[in-house]
Amino acid sequence: MAYTTIDDPSAYFQTALYAGNNTTDHNITNDGNSDLQPDFVWIKQRNSDNPHVLHDTSRGFNGAGLGYNLQTNSTAIEGTNGAFESFNTNGFGVGGTNVASGAYNLSGSNYVAWQWKANGGTTSNLSGNLDSVVQVNADAGFSIVKYTGSGGNGQSVLHGLGLTPEVIITKARNGVDNWYVYHKSIGNTKILKLNTDAAEASSSVYSAAAVNSTAFFVSTNLIYVGELGADFISYCFAPIQGYSKFGKYIGNGSGTSDGTFDGPFVHTGFKPAWVMVKRTSYSAGDGWTLWDNKRPRANSTGNYINNKLNPASASAESGDVYDAVDFLSNGFKLRTGRGGANANGSTYTYMAFAENPFVTSTGTPTTAR
Repeated sequence: MAYTTIDDPSAYFQTALYAGNNTTDHNITNDGNSDLQPDFVWIKQRNSDNPHVLHDTSRGFNGAGLGYNLQTNSTAIEGTNGAFESFNTNGFGVGGTNVASGAYNLSGSNYVAWQWKANGGTTSNLSGNLDSVVQVNADAGFSIVKYTGSGGNGQSVLHGLGLTPEVIITKARNGVDNWYVYHKSIGNTKILKLNTDAAEASSSVYSAAAVNSTAFFVSTNLIYVGELGADFISYCFAPIQGYSKFGKYIGNGSGTSDGTFDGPFVHTGFKPAWVMVKRTSYSAGDGWTLWDNKRPRANSTGNYINNKLNPASASAESGDVYDAVDFLSNGFKLRTGRGGANANGSTYTYMAFAENPFVTSTGTPTTAR
């Protein structure tokens, strides 16, 4: 039995914590088992309300060397910022021409950076109904897709994975628009929006045809993801056993703020490094909840993690006892009964990436903390 095809997830995904220092050439070095040259970097200031900023090697830098960035908590068009300097062989650089940027490198501020590997910035051109420029890492089930809308409905966009994506996140680069999220658990006739706390909604964005191992399909409706002349970026994720999983669970409302709990256990087949959940049926106060293994409860040596961030909000990290989780050797378990992650009878989608597979390809098991 093949337990996993990826024995060391740090070759494809890592989280880095760092402190800003108001200097140029501030290089952040990853500390995983493998060196990771990232192609997709998502940074958030932890202790203040600067935005989430996203960079990737497919969009890269403009002619003046300023990094193209998008913000998950905003509908704004793509901007540039000289504070993001480089994608390095084992991390990335900040500081640049904007050394004291609050979103990247302010002295006295703490930051988290989530990083995924694609194909080192090397892209291919693919022709569907809409031509796409893709950067693919099929081993890790991840591709970065650029395309331009035609204004037509049901246009195919080739993603290059050879696997069927179960999550697709799309943003217009040159238009004020939402971040549209396809998740296999709600199907292609509904969407979530990464920039809002809104519940799932029926939509034509991805609904023309089912996502498959070759393409996803986009439609136009006002400023949806197929708008004529608009440039788009999509991040596509397919599950890889022992490394990534995308699914849903039903909350049971069990848990108290003192840590007494019997929330649902979600089996992933690996020890998580990063988990993001969203309540699909309700929005008031129940936004996206994102945890990682580098930001556990202060002074905790156990599995308990309560330091959460919300991609739809620029707010600082919250050590919230009402939305807490255990990262275990083969999945995660909800520790509290609040609506953000475990309301009784509510459905939640999740995305998860591994720290370690539950069992390696040679049969070696992992453990929780």
